[in-house]
Amino acid sequence: MKKIKNGLAFIVAVISMLSFTSCGYNGGIQKGEAVDAAWAQVQSAYQRRADLIPNLVETVKGQANFEQSTLTAIIEARAKASSMNVNAKDLTPEKLQEFQDNQGQLSQALGRFLQIVENYPDLKSNQAFMELQAQLEGSENRINTERNNFNEAVKDYNAYIKSFPNVLFSSMFGFQKKAYFEADKGSEKAPKVKF
Repeated sequence: MKKIKNGLAFIVAVISMLSFTSCGYNGGIQKGEAVDAAWAQVQSAYQRRADLIPNLVETVKGQANFEQSTLTAIIEARAKASSMNVNAKDLTPEKLQEFQDNQGQLSQALGRFLQIVENYPDLKSNQAFMELQAQLEGSENRINTERNNFNEAVKDYNAYIKSFPNVLFSSMFGFQKKAYFEADKGSEKAPKVKF
């Protein structure tokens, strides 16, 4: 009789432990999928910006004396930023930083471009250019929103896998901490505006 009670207690303990760990596993999977979905939205927002750039460049090429080096820098930065694909399942801090650096170079090239546009009143009054510029600004806002959403999903995931009792099983099931988007280097300094 004692053997049966011990055996029954063992079975109940195993079943309890399995249900205990499967809840943590299933939750980790759900939170991981939320991070993957948020990452897909980030990539979609960056892709929208990349898709607008060729149209913007073609519109500006109509200005015969526009600085060719600026257009070349934008095209090269777009090519570099578009060529890097980071898998959501492999979001290491190093890969995310490399992705962010490539996108930052494109942002800087676009920023220089928009500063130079101020010297071309004909271009600034071109309706096609104005519409493209508005779409590009909208894309930048979407990128910021999606990056914030991604960071929220990562925060939720990271907190989940680090919380007790999930922390006991997270590494066993392969759940690793995900990286956040961080501010670009030097962004803590306000830009100097000169008139």
